[in-house]
Formats: sequence, C-alpha cells, structure tokens
Amino acid sequence: MEFLEHFSIKETVTAFMVLFAVIDILGSVPVIVSLRQKFGKIESEKAAVVAGLLMISFLFIGDKILKLIGVDVNSFAIAGAFVIFIIAIEMILGIEIHKSNKAQAASIVPIAFPLIAGAGTLTTTLSLRAEYHDINIICGIILNTILVYLVLRIAPWIERKMGEGSLQVLQKVFGIILLAISIKLFTANFAQLFQNYVHF
Repeated sequence: MEFLEHFSIKETVTAFMVLFAVIDILGSVPVIVSLRQKFGKIESEKAAVVAGLLMISFLFIGDKILKLIGVDVNSFAIAGAFVIFIIAIEMILGIEIHKSNKAQAASIVPIAFPLIAGAGTLTTTLSLRAEYHDINIICGIILNTILVYLVLRIAPWIERKMGEGSLQVLQKVFGIILLAISIKLFTANFAQLFQNYVHF
C-alpha cells in the first residue's frame, strides 16, 4: 500500500500530458487511416495493450539496464530531454528528423511499435522517473493506453470531423507544451547532476 501513498492527481495529469504530447496519437490519425486502408483492419485492442505493456515494462527494466551500463537516471533524463526537445521541434516546425512511417505489417508493428511506444516515448517514460513517482507514471501510461485505443477505433471519424488543418494546429500546440517540458526536465536534472558531482 506504500506504493499507493505516493499517488498524486497532479503528477498523474502531468505524466499523462507529457506522454500524450510525445505519443501524439491525434497527430498520427492520418497515418493510422492510411494503414487501415492499406491493411483493411487494425486490431485496436492488441495495439493499445502491447504499447501500454512496452511502456510499463521499460519504466522498470530500463532503470536496471541503466545501472548495468553505469548511467544514472538524471543523466538519462537529460538525454531524454534532448529527445523530447527534438520531437517538439518536429511537431512545431512540421519537419521530420527521425520518424519513419513506412509499415510492413499492421497492429503491433508499426502501430504499437514504433508509432505509439517508439524510442521517444520509451525514453520519455524512463526520464519521468527522475521527477515523478512510479504509480503516477503508470496511471499516466494507462490513461494514454485507453485514449490510444479509442483513437484507433474512431480514427476515420476524427479525421473527418477535425480536418487536416485542425490536427496540424493541435500538433503545434502540444509541440510548444512539449518544448517547455523538455527545458524543465533538462534544467531540473542538470541542477541535480551539478549538485551531485560538484562540491564546494
């Protein structure tokens, strides 16, 4: 029950918003629609569950991997901040630096990975551990998994209702939010690293 004592609505909402911005499931609607047209049917439940499990698994296993190679969470969080920064720049400027939307199969690949639980999302998930308690990050992941499932189910309807222009505006707004979060993540963890390694 000690695990639940750290539950915070504020941290959960923040973790949810950070992951929501990185996953950018609404911005991926056109890609999802094109994949649906190409493969006929996308197994929404399987894609969402696999993506959620990947994020939760990396939240715990990722830390052990870091310890194995001798990297602390603060350093990894700073690296994650750079990744989030690049993703934010992509979203704001509408450029493509590292994403690849080419697909060979539906559902788990490329929907669950790398479209939803890609390198940026997994890096962000682990980076959040430097700032928030695990229970709140897990809740944020679960909420995003539910949202991903819903969007996968109604992707064609969302595209028709919102239109490409509205989706692009939404993408840029979340890009700016993500940019601010990446700067906060960098400064907080850099200050911690500075305090740990520099002694006066």
